[in-house]
Amino acid sequence: MKSGVIYNGPSLLDGTAIIAIATFSNRNSKTGTMLQTYILCRDQHPVEANKTGNDSAICGACNLRGIANPLSPKKLADDRECYVNLAYGPSIVYKAFHNGVYPDATNAEARSLLGENRIVRIGTYGDGAAIPSHIWDEVLLLSNGWTAYSHQKQWRPDIAMQSTDNITEARWHWSRGSRTFRVIADLGDLDPHREVLCPASKEAGRRTTCNDCKLCNGNASKSPKSIAIVKH
Repeated sequence: MKSGVIYNGPSLLDGTAIIAIATFSNRNSKTGTMLQTYILCRDQHPVEANKTGNDSAICGACNLRGIANPLSPKKLADDRECYVNLAYGPSIVYKAFHNGVYPDATNAEARSLLGENRIVRIGTYGDGAAIPSHIWDEVLLLSNGWTAYSHQKQWRPDIAMQSTDNITEARWHWSRGSRTFRVIADLGDLDPHREVLCPASKEAGRRTTCNDCKLCNGNASKSPKSIAIVKH
């Protein structure tokens, strides 16, 4: 299988109806060839969900979502800082789902086949914590590795990097034995004792891709250091 609906049900974050779509792609030059997973509001276009604040169902309280403003003349929430361009991947996947493009993969066997011999990107858009953990366990069952990030505190540190917005949050997670992924303003903000610069980033010379690097896999990594990337 190259794509499929791996979850269609209530969000574990707020109960709203959501979907999770897995699709194989090699279009992203940074991540490389990976199984991408999109977690979306089922009944509202990603752009509209962000503008109204209903994307809390898939992103929780992540402050990169911006400030909801349904009456704003802008297409998106005010002051949105999330790097994901909603007009591309999320919108394309949302429309394809409603056009019946993706086969059903809501049984464990189908989900494991989607991840077979592939590197899985948990939450290409959306937070993995929004759907049941066993879904990810089944997708990862036959995989060759994964990357995962979560803004929900201490969600699955065994597989996910804890996304942090500042050094104070990062230290909180470090004190609990978790690795973090932190967006920094510039190279001077890096903690060289606890963090390394993302090897796939521009600032690190794009030495590799996420597909080959695989450092962003939570506490499953052999590296004790956390990952940082300059804001882009």
